[in-house]
Amino acid sequence: MNPIARISLIVAYAVLALAALGRSSYQISTKLSEAPVPYLVSGVSALLYAVIAVALWRRWAGVALVGTALELAGVLIVGTLGYVESSWWPDETVWTGYGSAYGWVPLALPAIALALLLRERRVRRHDAAVAPAAPSPESAA
Repeated sequence: MNPIARISLIVAYAVLALAALGRSSYQISTKLSEAPVPYLVSGVSALLYAVIAVALWRRWAGVALVGTALELAGVLIVGTLGYVESSWWPDETVWTGYGSAYGWVPLALPAIALALLLRERRVRRHDAAVAPAAPSPESAA
Protein backbone atom coordinates (compact mmCIF):
# COMPACT_ATOMS: atom_id res chain seq x y z
CA MET A 1 0.00 0.00 0.00
CA ASN A 2 1.19 3.48 -0.76
CA PRO A 3 2.85 4.81 2.44
CA ILE A 4 0.90 8.08 2.28
CA ALA A 5 -2.40 6.20 1.95
CA ARG A 6 -1.46 3.91 4.84
CA ILE A 7 -0.48 6.79 7.12
CA SER A 8 -3.61 8.73 6.13
CA LEU A 9 -5.78 5.73 7.05
CA ILE A 10 -3.97 5.29 10.36
CA VAL A 11 -4.46 8.96 11.24
CA ALA A 12 -8.13 8.92 10.17
CA TYR A 13 -8.87 5.82 12.22
CA ALA A 14 -6.96 7.15 15.24
CA VAL A 15 -8.87 10.45 15.12
CA LEU A 16 -12.20 8.64 14.76
CA ALA A 17 -11.26 6.33 17.64
CA LEU A 18 -10.54 9.30 19.89
CA ALA A 19 -13.70 11.15 18.82
CA ALA A 20 -15.93 8.11 19.28
CA LEU A 21 -14.23 7.22 22.56
CA GLY A 22 -14.78 10.71 23.94
CA ARG A 23 -18.39 10.79 22.84
CA SER A 24 -19.27 7.29 23.99
CA SER A 25 -17.41 7.62 27.31
CA TYR A 26 -19.41 10.70 28.16
CA GLN A 27 -22.70 9.15 27.00
CA ILE A 28 -22.13 5.83 28.77
CA SER A 29 -20.96 7.41 32.02
CA THR A 30 -23.67 10.07 32.27
CA LYS A 31 -26.81 8.87 30.50
CA LEU A 32 -26.57 5.20 29.56
CA SER A 33 -30.12 4.53 30.79
CA GLU A 34 -31.55 7.03 28.30
CA ALA A 35 -30.31 5.24 25.18
CA PRO A 36 -28.20 2.17 25.98
CA VAL A 37 -28.05 0.67 22.48
CA PRO A 38 -26.82 3.80 20.67
CA TYR A 39 -24.28 4.64 23.34
CA LEU A 40 -22.90 1.10 23.46
CA VAL A 41 -22.74 1.01 19.64
CA SER A 42 -20.65 4.20 19.79
CA GLY A 43 -18.38 2.54 22.35
CA VAL A 44 -17.97 -0.54 20.16
CA SER A 45 -17.23 1.63 17.14
CA ALA A 46 -14.51 3.47 19.12
CA LEU A 47 -12.91 0.15 20.02
CA LEU A 48 -13.15 -1.06 16.43
CA TYR A 49 -11.55 2.14 15.10
CA ALA A 50 -8.67 1.72 17.55
CA VAL A 51 -8.16 -1.92 16.55
CA ILE A 52 -8.12 -0.98 12.86
CA ALA A 53 -5.64 1.86 13.45
CA VAL A 54 -3.29 -0.46 15.34
CA ALA A 55 -3.69 -3.20 12.72
CA LEU A 56 -2.78 -0.76 9.95
CA TRP A 57 0.16 0.53 11.97
CA ARG A 58 1.48 -2.98 12.71
CA ARG A 59 0.73 -4.13 9.14
CA TRP A 60 -1.73 -6.78 10.29
CA ALA A 61 -3.54 -6.79 6.96
CA GLY A 62 -5.94 -9.59 7.88
CA VAL A 63 -7.06 -7.88 11.08
CA ALA A 64 -7.43 -4.56 9.26
CA LEU A 65 -9.44 -6.22 6.49
CA VAL A 66 -11.83 -7.95 8.89
CA GLY A 67 -12.12 -4.80 11.02
CA THR A 68 -12.98 -2.55 8.10
CA ALA A 69 -15.50 -5.10 6.78
CA LEU A 70 -17.17 -5.19 10.21
CA GLU A 71 -17.11 -1.42 10.34
CA LEU A 72 -18.76 -1.06 6.94
CA ALA A 73 -21.39 -3.64 7.90
CA GLY A 74 -22.04 -1.78 11.15
CA VAL A 75 -22.40 1.58 9.43
CA LEU A 76 -24.80 0.13 6.85
CA ILE A 77 -26.87 -1.80 9.41
CA VAL A 78 -27.08 0.98 12.01
CA GLY A 79 -27.60 3.63 9.34
CA THR A 80 -30.44 1.66 7.74
CA LEU A 81 -32.07 0.72 11.06
CA GLY A 82 -31.96 4.37 12.07
CA TYR A 83 -34.21 5.19 9.14
CA VAL A 84 -36.37 2.05 9.25
CA GLU A 85 -36.97 1.96 13.01
CA SER A 86 -35.96 5.32 14.44
CA SER A 87 -37.52 4.51 17.83
CA TRP A 88 -34.63 2.10 18.48
CA TRP A 89 -32.23 5.03 18.27
CA PRO A 90 -33.35 7.73 20.73
CA ASP A 91 -29.96 9.36 20.30
CA GLU A 92 -27.24 9.31 17.66
CA THR A 93 -24.30 6.96 17.38
CA VAL A 94 -21.16 7.38 15.33
CA TRP A 95 -22.86 5.27 12.65
CA THR A 96 -26.39 6.77 12.78
CA GLY A 97 -27.40 8.30 9.47
CA TYR A 98 -24.48 6.46 7.90
CA GLY A 99 -22.10 8.66 9.89
CA SER A 100 -23.69 11.95 8.86
CA ALA A 101 -22.74 13.61 12.18
CA TYR A 102 -19.11 12.91 11.25
CA GLY A 103 -19.40 14.13 7.66
CA TRP A 104 -20.12 10.62 6.36
CA VAL A 105 -16.50 9.70 7.07
CA PRO A 106 -17.65 6.52 8.88
CA LEU A 107 -19.28 5.41 5.61
CA ALA A 108 -16.53 6.47 3.21
CA LEU A 109 -13.52 5.43 5.28
CA PRO A 110 -14.15 1.67 5.42
CA ALA A 111 -15.01 1.60 1.72
CA ILE A 112 -11.72 3.32 0.89
CA ALA A 113 -9.75 1.18 3.35
CA LEU A 114 -11.28 -2.04 2.02
CA ALA A 115 -10.49 -1.06 -1.55
CA LEU A 116 -6.86 -0.31 -0.67
CA LEU A 117 -6.43 -3.44 1.47
CA LEU A 118 -7.96 -5.71 -1.16
CA ARG A 119 -5.82 -4.12 -3.87
CA GLU A 120 -2.71 -4.65 -1.77
CA ARG A 121 -3.70 -8.27 -1.17
CA ARG A 122 -4.17 -8.85 -4.91
CA VAL A 123 -0.82 -7.26 -5.71
CA ARG A 124 0.98 -9.38 -3.12
CA ARG A 125 -0.62 -12.57 -4.40
CA HIS A 126 0.25 -11.64 -7.98
CA ASP A 127 3.84 -10.81 -7.04
CA ALA A 128 4.18 -14.10 -5.17
CA ALA A 129 2.81 -16.04 -8.13
CA VAL A 130 5.18 -14.50 -10.68
CA ALA A 131 8.30 -14.35 -8.50
CA PRO A 132 10.93 -16.78 -9.69
CA ALA A 133 11.50 -19.68 -7.37
CA ALA A 134 14.82 -19.69 -5.56
CA PRO A 135 17.20 -22.26 -7.04
CA SER A 136 17.48 -25.41 -5.02
CA PRO A 137 20.91 -26.52 -3.81
CA GLU A 138 20.78 -29.54 -6.16
CA SER A 139 20.19 -27.42 -9.26
CA ALA A 140 23.01 -25.04 -8.37
CA ALA A 141 25.60 -27.83 -8.45
